[in-house]
Amino acid sequence: MLKIVKSSEPLLVERINICIYSPPGLGKSTLAFTAEAPLMFDCDGGAYRAKNRKDTVPVEKWADIAEMTAEQLAPYKTIILDTAGRALDFLSADIIAKNPKMGFGGALTLQGYGQLKSRFSQWLKMLRTFGKDVVLIAHMDEQRNGDDVIERLDVQGGSKGEIYKSVDAMGRLFLRAGERYLDFNPRENSFGKNPCELPVMPAPLAETQTLANVIATIKDRLNKSVEVAKAVDNQLRDWEVVISECRDVAELNAQLPEVRKASEAVRFLAQKRAHELHGVYNQKTGLYEAQKMAKAG
Repeated sequence: MLKIVKSSEPLLVERINICIYSPPGLGKSTLAFTAEAPLMFDCDGGAYRAKNRKDTVPVEKWADIAEMTAEQLAPYKTIILDTAGRALDFLSADIIAKNPKMGFGGALTLQGYGQLKSRFSQWLKMLRTFGKDVVLIAHMDEQRNGDDVIERLDVQGGSKGEIYKSVDAMGRLFLRAGERYLDFNPRENSFGKNPCELPVMPAPLAETQTLANVIATIKDRLNKSVEVAKAVDNQLRDWEVVISECRDVAELNAQLPEVRKASEAVRFLAQKRAHELHGVYNQKTGLYEAQKMAKAG
């Protein structure tokens, strides 16, 4: 049955993709297991070090990830890829094994990277259809540019761009005064993706719902922003009708007190209608005046 979301109804954000990165040893896997009903695909073989390990799939090849079914994933709410970089290494090897022309010297060719992007995107879309949140874990690579330290995802080649584009939020896990924090803000020397303006927040590993709460907060804020955008859009539509119904500058002037309280887009609509009515704005009176049209001689 076709599901149609009416224009008057909000498109709610029910599941998201996020990426968490940091230097090794900071507790990314432990943090990931504090997501809601998690299942981890352990590509690095380090899940055993997590302090609160939950259900885990040891991964030795891309097929271990790709062959999962909706029925197998039914008990889980959050799918964790730890690490995304290693998973993409497995995917690259799978692409070259199936078509050697996609690789050269053990690395993907340009065409091979196209395959990697397509197949990784398809995998994420499949998880979307399953209704799962996705957490991509990545190590951090430090590069130096003079005296500056630049923090990047430790992921091969152009694959890091695919991770960045595929996630709704990306946060860096770091230590400050012995406490762990998550920072989703993009900064000059580090990655970040913060669509709902989250503050830098504590990320205590001892709490069992830390990442579950973060993901819930992101969804809540995204949905609220959707509601606000919808309200603004509805208001603009109402103003379009009101302003277009003004038959002369006098009727338009009557609307100006409320127009000035509205958004810039509404004020633009009033200016456009004034132009159509041949109105000229008088700075002294704050009103439009009918422009006298020259008579044809």
